[in-house]
Amino acid sequence: MHLLIFIIKWKATKMDIYSIFTLIGGLAFFLYGMTIMSQGLEKIAGGKLEKLLKKMTSNPLKGFIMGTGITAIIQSSSALTVMLVGLVNSGIMNLSQTVTIIMGANVGTTITAWLLSLTAIQESAGELFKLIKPETFSPILAFIGVCLIMIAKSNKRKNAGTILIGFAILMFGMELMSGAMSPLSDIPQFKNIMTAFSNPILGLLAGLIITMIIQSSSASVGILQALSLGGGVTWASAMPIILGQNLGTCISALLASIGVNTNAKRVAGVHIIFNVIGICIFLPLILFLQLFLNLKFLNTNINPFGIAIFHTIFNVSAAFILLPFSKLIEKLAVKYIPENKVEADKTVFLDERLLLSPTFAISECYKKTLEMGELSQFNFINSAKMLKTLRPRMAEEIEENEIKIDSYEDKLGSFLVKLSSKDLTEEDGNKISQLLLAIGEFERIGDHASNILKIAKKFNDSENKLSQEAVEDLKTIVNAVKEIYYMSFDVYKTDNLELATKVDPLDTVIKKGVRRAKNNHIQRLKEGLCSIDTGFLYSDLLTDLRRISAHCSNISTSVIQLYNTTFDKHEYSHRNKEEDLDFKIKYQDYESRYRVQKKYKIENK
Repeated sequence: MHLLIFIIKWKATKMDIYSIFTLIGGLAFFLYGMTIMSQGLEKIAGGKLEKLLKKMTSNPLKGFIMGTGITAIIQSSSALTVMLVGLVNSGIMNLSQTVTIIMGANVGTTITAWLLSLTAIQESAGELFKLIKPETFSPILAFIGVCLIMIAKSNKRKNAGTILIGFAILMFGMELMSGAMSPLSDIPQFKNIMTAFSNPILGLLAGLIITMIIQSSSASVGILQALSLGGGVTWASAMPIILGQNLGTCISALLASIGVNTNAKRVAGVHIIFNVIGICIFLPLILFLQLFLNLKFLNTNINPFGIAIFHTIFNVSAAFILLPFSKLIEKLAVKYIPENKVEADKTVFLDERLLLSPTFAISECYKKTLEMGELSQFNFINSAKMLKTLRPRMAEEIEENEIKIDSYEDKLGSFLVKLSSKDLTEEDGNKISQLLLAIGEFERIGDHASNILKIAKKFNDSENKLSQEAVEDLKTIVNAVKEIYYMSFDVYKTDNLELATKVDPLDTVIKKGVRRAKNNHIQRLKEGLCSIDTGFLYSDLLTDLRRISAHCSNISTSVIQLYNTTFDKHEYSHRNKEEDLDFKIKYQDYESRYRVQKKYKIENK
């Protein structure tokens, strides 16, 4: 009945169809502004998010702080929770690490409500407070943001401009919504409807449904704040709505958990359990305040500041009450979401949910390339050992690893191509280019390691053996290639630019050594010191070693390129090395250790 009277009265007020259009437009501006502001914040954070991700730990307090910090940066607890589902589904994180991070995410999301509460500053507050009212400074921020995007050359400054414009649009949307809804304060029936929401169950359901529809608790809290500016929203009606909004935000994680493994489903379960327990603590408290204490303030109008205060009190209190019981929450998730005995519960290589946050995704791709590099290193080192003594079990492991390396290249390559289509910073774009190059180089090293294993098997089956001189030359080159692999992989892992400069001189020594070893072997073949059938194998082996060295040099050079965008690889490779004193010193050092002696008078070409 109240609703019917409200509709009739609404038609008689100044709130016409155009106000509805304004309200819808304001909501659109609000959601769009929040989206681009969040994207800009994530981009400008860049490597900071990557470093936070690497520090994720089972320590509950650190996990809580991390969850709070990351959510404060990306302005979305839903985005972080969906990201955690992807990380667990990929086997990158375990369930216990996510519990306190989710708690922290709920606290981090309160920042948005405080920003939006600035709209509640009244004109009568004085000139000083008027200056911090969004409608006063938002146009200035928008102008600065546009200038940064149009004029600035630095991507970080352009991203800062995006954040400013996003904030201005968000606040403009907030003003439009509050202006469109202000006539509602003249309708008594509207107050009656809002009073109905003071029933905790109805209020909880209203907040839950609205948040499930727009899939953002920050946005739904913002809408409530805009509604409160028009008056008519009381503390008694706002508090249960806020509780429902916190539960409604779980819908994003719930949808993200469709089609994932059991542990990833449990991440969504943890999010729901945490919010349900928080509501079970606060809802009886609200009922007690209403039924037994009958506090007067509950029936007074609430403003955006009051909403931000209660939103913060609820999330912070729930987090600190439940933080000591994080293990219990994990056990509840495990209990109510048991292992699926029918489906094969396997982790995926890289969950596509990680694409929602390019910074996180790049960090995980980098870790996968390190795993790929370690497999290639294992295969090369052990295939080289097979040249001396063939071990069948080790040979099988190398062959299995080669299949894994090919799989890494295929899956990582496909994922990185999808990632490159996202809106990226220049730094992230360069990192993706480096990762694509690295997986190609590691895969080719793996192929050459497989070739070396095949050659080792043929040597083992052949009755003809290499001469001692050929073996000595081969040992020298193998040891040099081992060092360049260890060195270049260390450069890739640590971004050690100083170490990177040592790779090229060693690669030059290896290149010269391979040429001399081949020439020495040709002469031995002419003199009948080595057999022809082993001669071709020996030449192929030296070629594989030379190419592994070249791939190592490429990996090292890619690190230099990442931190020096003006670096020209072709120019670097073809520079006059005789004039490079640093190169000559390092070259002479490696030459003294890995020199292949010219044993025959054959012209080197």
